[in-house]
Amino acid sequence: MRTQREPTTPGEILSEEFLKPLGMTQAELANHLGCDVKVINRIVNGRTSVTAEMAIRLGAALKMSPEFWLNAQQAVDIYQAARRMRKIPAPIPRAG
Repeated sequence: MRTQREPTTPGEILSEEFLKPLGMTQAELANHLGCDVKVINRIVNGRTSVTAEMAIRLGAALKMSPEFWLNAQQAVDIYQAARRMRKIPAPIPRAG
């Protein structure tokens, strides 16, 4: 169950699809969201995951669903976990 292409990180989406087009800095976004700029910087640079709380904040501020941000994070998490695993179990045969 391996994905061919690494998913786009929520941070890359945030930077390329929102911050740059809006002409907004990470500090400005952090201020608007009421969080530390370090949190936004870590998300943008892929050093931390988008939490449920941050997904709600980003969703509200950017007029998107929080699920969008969590789904993007989940895709990255699953991709990275599958790459770390040495052996993925085979499916269990079904009787009948």
